Amino acid sequence: MNIGLIGFGTIGAGVVEIFNTNHDIIRKKTGMDLRLRRVVDLDIESDRGVEIDPGILSTDADDILEDPEIDIVIELIGGYEPALSFILKAIENGKHVVTANKALLARHWDEIMGAAREKGVRVAFEASVGGGIPVLRALNESLAANRIESIYGIINGTANYILTRMASEGMEFDDVLREAQRLGYAERDPTFDIEGHDTAQKLIILTLLGFGVHVPENELHVEGISSIRRDDIEYAAEELGCSVKLLATARLSDGELELGVTPTLVPHDHLLSSVNGVFNGIYITGDFTGPVMFYGKGAGRRATASAVVADCMDIAVNPEGSIPTGPGVRVVESVRDFSRTSSRYYIRLDAVDRAGVLHEIAGAFSRHGISIESVTQKGAHEGETVPIYIVTHEAAEGDVQEALSEISDIQWVMGEPLRLRML
Repeated sequence: MNIGLIGFGTIGAGVVEIFNTNHDIIRKKTGMDLRLRRVVDLDIESDRGVEIDPGILSTDADDILEDPEIDIVIELIGGYEPALSFILKAIENGKHVVTANKALLARHWDEIMGAAREKGVRVAFEASVGGGIPVLRALNESLAANRIESIYGIINGTANYILTRMASEGMEFDDVLREAQRLGYAERDPTFDIEGHDTAQKLIILTLLGFGVHVPENELHVEGISSIRRDDIEYAAEELGCSVKLLATARLSDGELELGVTPTLVPHDHLLSSVNGVFNGIYITGDFTGPVMFYGKGAGRRATASAVVADCMDIAVNPEGSIPTGPGVRVVESVRDFSRTSSRYYIRLDAVDRAGVLHEIAGAFSRHGISIESVTQKGAHEGETVPIYIVTHEAAEGDVQEALSEISDIQWVMGEPLRLRML
């Protein structure tokens, strides 16, 4: 089978490296010769550190999309356009597609998969979530006999690296972010990662396959980690026995699906608590399997390229495919409004240490029906601003938000309160 690669960047170079290094293994496992017939990129002069025949390089995507001898198109340029146009043209011309483009799939799933169904071709996308972790195929194959009850994921390495370093080194957020940028773990503009948008796009894909529901990102509750301080992480670890993780959550509750991306306190005895650094972890519970954990490198040239090439191999031996070109069977009645979800909460307030402040804070919680489990005030000095750490019993998200809005208006509360859900 002939393969065309659009996008000769970091991951694309990894794909070329795998075909160079493991060509014989790929041939033995598939029973056929998978060949890179053409590689397209706007820049075909820069050295990618891999051997490649200059004769297969091109700057024109139509050299792949219009070539009748190319069977599979790999799209690795990312973004929305021209990636969407390239994929739709490949499908229209009867070619299978392999992509790692989570943003495109999250936004244009129906359009892409509808076109693939019409033309009878496959769209494979294992690399779009978790890099080299084989979680999507597992959802569709190994766990296919199960009703999925919940999916929890640490699926952004940048955010997880920052939180891990804050915990292990006692560093503040801004200091770790600068270090992560220096080491190449964070982009120059890290907003997409640290504010949860990358995680949200991956959660949309997991939700499609696990629950058969497509929830657009603008309807998903998404929070990031930029407001978390060192003392939050220290208090969580020392007083509550928890790690702080940026967690993607999809959970069935009374027939409704609860969805969100939030920084969350994860107990130390939960497997996800031990997912550290740039690694990813996805924890899935099926009604018959019980909990299943997937762990590994969630990004990077070699891990992601491995998933891309594996998709090509799967298409070669199974062009009809087991990964659907549409969402799985819908197993939920509706998606619950996030304000109606509930959790225990960790809350940190900065308040002036003076008589009556705690009484006002407790009154606001009481008026919104929120029961307090514990209150800790450290380093109290009359007239100074000190942190107050509060843990609530289970409460509705909307009630907590309303209570904190009221508390923010108290004269002696400084800045915005922080709330973290507890797993």
